[in-house]
Amino acid sequence: MPLPVRRSSVGVRVGKVTVGGGAPIVVQSMTNTDTADVESTFRQVKELARAGSEIVRVTVNTDEAAAAVPHIRDRLLAAGVDVPLVGDFHFNGHKLLNAHPACAEALAKYRINPGNVGRGSKRDPQFAEMIEMACRHGKPVRIGVNWGSLDQDLLTRMMDENSRSAHPKDTLEVLRDATVVSALDSAARAEELGLPHDAIVISTKVSGVQDLIAIYRSLAARCDYPLHLGLTEAGMGSKGIVASTAALAVLLQEGIGDTIRISLTPEPGGDRTREVIVAQEILQTMGLRAFTPMVIACPGCGRTTSTYFQELAQRIQSYIRERMPEWKKRHDGVEDMTVAVMGCVVNGPGESKHASIGISLPGTGERPVAPVYEDGEKTVTLKGERIAEEFQQLVERYVERRYPSKEAS
Repeated sequence: MPLPVRRSSVGVRVGKVTVGGGAPIVVQSMTNTDTADVESTFRQVKELARAGSEIVRVTVNTDEAAAAVPHIRDRLLAAGVDVPLVGDFHFNGHKLLNAHPACAEALAKYRINPGNVGRGSKRDPQFAEMIEMACRHGKPVRIGVNWGSLDQDLLTRMMDENSRSAHPKDTLEVLRDATVVSALDSAARAEELGLPHDAIVISTKVSGVQDLIAIYRSLAARCDYPLHLGLTEAGMGSKGIVASTAALAVLLQEGIGDTIRISLTPEPGGDRTREVIVAQEILQTMGLRAFTPMVIACPGCGRTTSTYFQELAQRIQSYIRERMPEWKKRHDGVEDMTVAVMGCVVNGPGESKHASIGISLPGTGERPVAPVYEDGEKTVTLKGERIAEEFQQLVERYVERRYPSKEAS
């Protein structure tokens, strides 16, 4: 059954990238460097963009960070990295945008959290200042509501109204409603201040899977703005990956969502690009986009007591990710390639035949040979100590032969 068409008919331009309006779902990420450190932030943005992040958000929380943004952008452009930068503003964004017009111009989009622009009488004028800066510089805005920083004045008012109702909702339902109302009211106010309808992206990110699904379903039913999906504070390792996938897959399957970020807490010293890879894998395994050739590998069983096929699968997957930036520059359609690395004769030949190129390694007690299949046909049988290197060379030759050169076209 085909997946539903994505909901948002409105397309928002973020630098060279379109979010919504029927465009492919966009992968985003965020740096965790001190933005004031131009060199380290430049390096991390470059790494995230190379991994496939199509938009990168940076923290802009101090005068030093704001002053650094144009220099980071210039370093990226000089290195050939034209990835849109989004400024993440809280508390003092109105001051920073006014004090640093070069930062306001260098950013491709502003991220504003309605709960963190000011309290009481300060909220509306400070929100207005940020929207006016976006209008002045022709920048879109993501209105991003988080449970952890929900507008407390709004929440208190809605809780009071609910308590006086003849049929009051439970507290969790009011909290969900308040999250949606905060986003939509802020978007409406931004439009009243002159921000175009097609310059607004909305996110309502929470950390609970069922809460996120319920909130985004409600939001999608009530507006046509492009929606940014993400389970905030998802956590570390497999927990963060599983929780994010569980929430986003449901929404994406229903046609909700135009851009995503996987908010993983890195292991100490871990690679920030992991969240980009997970986002790509969610979209690719769901059939929504293709980013890099998929490696199909069996889990192993008593017939595959050798770890050789596991090591080969890992090696091939790493090799493909390393080569993909170069392949993508030179070859059309290579991201649709599938590579099978199978561990025995039970499913090995069959899966290899279904893949673009596949190898069936010998299981326990089987003949020490490895047939290779390309486009369903057996082409060669590998044996000996250099199976891994030889199969890697076959993959490289397959790409050169099977996918047209962009230079030739």
